[in-house]
Amino acid sequence: MRRGISKRAAAFDSSGIRKVFDLAAKLDDPINLSIGQPDFPMPEAARGAARQAIDAGRNGYTPTQGIPALRDRLEAEARAETGQPDRRLCVTSGSSGGLVLALMSLIDPGDEVIIFEPAFLMYRPLVEFLGGRCLVIDTAPSFRIDVDRVAASISGATRAILLNTPANPTGVVVDADTVGDLARLAESRGVTLVSDELYRSYCYDAPFSSPALHSEEVVVIDGFSKSHAMTGWRVGWVHGPKPIIDACTMIQQYTFVCAPQVGQWAALAALDAPMDLPLAECRRKRDRLMAGLRDRYRFVQPGGAFYLYPEAPGGSGRAFAERAIEREKLLLVPGTVFGTADTHFRIAYTVSDAMLDRGIAALNRLAE
Repeated sequence: MRRGISKRAAAFDSSGIRKVFDLAAKLDDPINLSIGQPDFPMPEAARGAARQAIDAGRNGYTPTQGIPALRDRLEAEARAETGQPDRRLCVTSGSSGGLVLALMSLIDPGDEVIIFEPAFLMYRPLVEFLGGRCLVIDTAPSFRIDVDRVAASISGATRAILLNTPANPTGVVVDADTVGDLARLAESRGVTLVSDELYRSYCYDAPFSSPALHSEEVVVIDGFSKSHAMTGWRVGWVHGPKPIIDACTMIQQYTFVCAPQVGQWAALAALDAPMDLPLAECRRKRDRLMAGLRDRYRFVQPGGAFYLYPEAPGGSGRAFAERAIEREKLLLVPGTVFGTADTHFRIAYTVSDAMLDRGIAALNRLAE
């Protein structure tokens, strides 16, 4: 009799970010620039709606695809933006839940998925957990996507392309021409482009452009975690062609069941909350960080999200992150969390100005 966990579970490595998070809890007054979540408060309207939902007893299951008021509102907005009246939407348990459902709906064992590294840490493990294979395109040092290289990488086994813009961990925003070319390429080759748009509201230097504007076959993943500081409420969504969204809805029924009801009512109220000031503050902090490090670090200017991805002094991101902890109690995330290259590290700058200034000073001391 075989005992213990499955081979697929054993293949997972604990998140490098989670290890840093655990370490932060043990240090006295660390400089924590590791965790990527907003530092501004969840909108008051959303908090009030959550309290009202609890008091009204709205604590049970909802329809699998989401409460009608939220799903219908989001679906109408997606259809209006894309000009695609047949586009369908399912509310999910966070954008991560949406990613899981989308990949489960698309991938069979042996299928290939193209990802661009450095990449969000969930992409490769999820694909491999489902029996798929990742075809990795390294975008360093510019972190730009070469569409011709993508076209040459597509084979008969390619099932999907995972695109993240603005990107975690680099903060790079893919330009509109490249986004459109990728969408048309995927459609022409019978490959599903999955667009992770969780940071779309964080575009500082150019407008956001979704590949769904160029193809009805694109699957979009989004959520309230980053845009409205609701990381713990686990409300996201996925929209795309009816067959794929129907499959996502069915799989959610047998896995997550539904997104948390109270969070859905909070999310509905959050849609009408003004977010201009918090987003302007994020841009200000980006500029403050870049100005503070520009003389001693090399990096590609991030056009969005809330991360900076500098080259590590000495060449090893892992070694530099370890040195930062030992010498400065500074918590960073090495680039090895986001791919195979050990050359960079990630800074999350959604922290107080005081914490950010401490981090800039520590980083400059480490670079000397």
